[in-house]
Amino acid sequence: MSGHNRWSKIKHKKGASDAKKSKVWTKVIKEITISARSGGDPAGNPRLRAAVDKARSVNMPNDTIERAIKKGTGELEGVSYEEFSFEAYGPGGTAILLEIMTDNRNRTTGEIRSLLTKNNGNLGSSGSVAWMFKKQGMVVYDKSAVDENKVTDAAIELGADDVRSDDDSVSVITEPKEFERIRDGLKTAGLPEPMSAEVTMIPQNKVHLTGRDAEVALKLLDALEDSDDVQNVYSNLDVDDAELAKLGG
Repeated sequence: MSGHNRWSKIKHKKGASDAKKSKVWTKVIKEITISARSGGDPAGNPRLRAAVDKARSVNMPNDTIERAIKKGTGELEGVSYEEFSFEAYGPGGTAILLEIMTDNRNRTTGEIRSLLTKNNGNLGSSGSVAWMFKKQGMVVYDKSAVDENKVTDAAIELGADDVRSDDDSVSVITEPKEFERIRDGLKTAGLPEPMSAEVTMIPQNKVHLTGRDAEVALKLLDALEDSDDVQNVYSNLDVDDAELAKLGG
């Protein structure tokens, strides 16, 4: 039962404040719109179902969700989004994987290059970074709100891949296809609402940074997260809690 990457934790903390920002809604609407291309009924479209769950978690009104679905299915006119990924490196050789959704690839490419250049990063070639990450489900609990043994017992009973613990969180790791079943099973087992629950890209190795390198790397990741065209930022950055405290994280 190993501790998990601190950047994941940083993202969860950041998400709590970002949920108040309209750009979070913008990104969720994009995800709903693209997901709905494969079918507008969440019951038969797992990706759309996950997007709708995310929308509800950030208190998006039902009519906004419905409009986004209809734009995706073509019932309403909407912007045509393209999705692709960028692979990049940050300070200290940290690996960065970016999931992009945009209506203008050239504009977005220029903006991402600029953000990387300004923050000591650079684009990598296709395949240079993606192999370092594995797509997995992750259900994260506030450690102070759960009994870790109960989480572990429930996760084992449900057939989860792993349970990982650090100072203030407990995470249940699943195969992507088992994520919804295990997430719902944990709830049925009497566990509280998790801090986050999503299918994500988990780094298979970590780069530990301190001092100035850690500060610059976090600044770069924040800048990338703040880009309207960047849906998700994944990194193998690892920063100790004590270091985060020094940096104000």
